[in-house]
Amino acid sequence: MNAKAFLMATITVIIWGSTFAAIRASLHGGYSAGHLVLTRYLIASGIFIVYALLPGVKFRLPKKEDLIKILILGWIGISIYNIGVTFGEQTISAGNAGMLIGSTPVFTALIAVLFLKERLGMFGWIGLGIGFIGITLITMGTGSSSFTISLGALLVLMAAVATSVFFVFQKPLHNHYKPVELTAYFTWAGTLPFLLYTPGLFQDIQQATLEANLSVLYTGIFPAAIAYVTWATALSLGNTSSVTSMLYIEPVIAIFVAWVWLSEWPSTLSIIGGIVAIFGVIVVNGFGKRRRSVTKKAVY
Repeated sequence: MNAKAFLMATITVIIWGSTFAAIRASLHGGYSAGHLVLTRYLIASGIFIVYALLPGVKFRLPKKEDLIKILILGWIGISIYNIGVTFGEQTISAGNAGMLIGSTPVFTALIAVLFLKERLGMFGWIGLGIGFIGITLITMGTGSSSFTISLGALLVLMAAVATSVFFVFQKPLHNHYKPVELTAYFTWAGTLPFLLYTPGLFQDIQQATLEANLSVLYTGIFPAAIAYVTWATALSLGNTSSVTSMLYIEPVIAIFVAWVWLSEWPSTLSIIGGIVAIFGVIVVNGFGKRRRSVTKKAVY
């Protein structure tokens, strides 16, 4: 990976890793989960509209035959993902949420095997098994005791599965659209269901703390919009497998930012589970693939 690709990938991972703490800060500062996702993605959608209208930017409209697929993938990858993470973080820490989302490559590999007929060697299946053990430990560690599972953890796991589906089935569309175009289409499509949360939005914004409003502004501009530009740049300049491997450190950043910003620290069981899950991901992607794996790209 060349220096510029490494820099762009690093910036992206830092931004995405900070998202979980920013969401918790907004929830603690007066936003409801529904109003939070709506505000974030109204900001992101507006940014992409401005970008598409800039002089000199050639922004192609989606083909008619791709509209349904783009809508469904936007609802899965943006709507379901963000509802799962945001509502889940009402009851679990930002660090735990980051570790659960960090398990996404395990689900992505499994979905690729089931639907794209990718083949895993012995180490691939061993890695999947290790990954699921790690996920189980993280999930159990989010409960009130070491042997309970919280609803928030299940919602974040739902988000991890949703974004894995999103990664796998968007792949053919990259043959026809630029990454920025696809990201804009998915963002606009995924924002539509959030409009159900419009009632009471302005009251939430007015009553929220300054920290909460700044956090929403940050997550709408950076993780949901700008980070995709830096990520697309990294992918265009570097080897795909090398660039995407940077995402394995996202949970570490999520835990660190949550500790500094919110004074949150995951349970010991969750940390052990996170280490196990990351090891499983490394085994799957480093030793287990017989065919080219599906590219991992995060949406927040």
